Amino acid sequence: MIKTEYNIIGVMSGTSLDGIDLVYVTFRKQKNWTFVLLKAQTFEYNDLWREKLGSLVSMSVKDLKKIDNDYTHYLANVINDFIETNNIQAIDAICSHGHTALHQPQNKLTYQIGNKPAIAHLTKNTVVCDFRVQDVELGGQGAPLVPIGDELLFSNYDFCLNLGGFANISTNIDGERIAYDICPVNIVLNHYIKPLGLNYDDKGVLASKGTINESLLIKLNDLDFYKASYPKSLGLEWVKTHVFPIIDSYHLETKDILNTFVEHIAIQISKEINKKNNTSVYITGGGVYNEFLIRSLKKHTNNDIIIPSKDIIEFKEALIFGFLGVLRLRNEVNILKSVTGVIKNHCSGKVFHS
Repeated sequence: MIKTEYNIIGVMSGTSLDGIDLVYVTFRKQKNWTFVLLKAQTFEYNDLWREKLGSLVSMSVKDLKKIDNDYTHYLANVINDFIETNNIQAIDAICSHGHTALHQPQNKLTYQIGNKPAIAHLTKNTVVCDFRVQDVELGGQGAPLVPIGDELLFSNYDFCLNLGGFANISTNIDGERIAYDICPVNIVLNHYIKPLGLNYDDKGVLASKGTINESLLIKLNDLDFYKASYPKSLGLEWVKTHVFPIIDSYHLETKDILNTFVEHIAIQISKEINKKNNTSVYITGGGVYNEFLIRSLKKHTNNDIIIPSKDIIEFKEALIFGFLGVLRLRNEVNILKSVTGVIKNHCSGKVFHS
């Protein structure tokens, strides 16, 4: 039934492996869509799950299917904990991204674990999930999917930039929402800080103590991906194949790797946001807390950098995946051909009932 108000739990697990983000949000449709974010919480992964999820791309199909089942149960338990902890009563649907195991759109393959029908039975709620598969089957990139939310919920900003495992951006060009991945961010920075016993470089302090290796910076900036036009998207496989080997060949100190890669990120992002002048850039994602990265980015642009409230910074993707689920329940377009390169705008996502 089409309604004007939906109470939704949005669930997101990103490639940076920080944890599972959950929001409880009310979406209202009048002339335009609005939302009220009521609850937000991150359930951090323990070391065992972080290790499992970090090695998904090298697993066999048999092992992936097993971990998919395990992760579905784990995710359902996390969602149930969130509901119980926050005493949430009214739920129209749980809308979940799952966690990306494989993303190879060029081979018409994308696989998110945690999207099995059992999740609806385990949570005793309607679940909307698995948003990417249909787009890839239709010839699209299957990513990024957040831009429909940027278009309908955050359209008063010129650019919406997310700094998560990867940097991705969306903007309106000639009346169409365009979005694409720019470059890796936390998926690389966290990888090189981890051997020091840390999950991330707090505020970018260690990176700020390093120096730029100009030769490495040139090689990173010369990667073919940066010469390709949108639509385009990145995955962990690409990083393991193209980025880690280049960096590792230099045998640098960690602080110099981080400093060089932050400069690389700032350069690649600024190339995109400087295509328009006197514009607003709305930045979300965990990378916002890397103060050294934000300072580096500001050195490369004169555009207005806007950093919103903590809840929006950390939970915008979970919120928008909740919104994708609402559009799916209404059988309305939630994936744009101008973003993923698919043959047509379409409504994607599987609906499982408890």
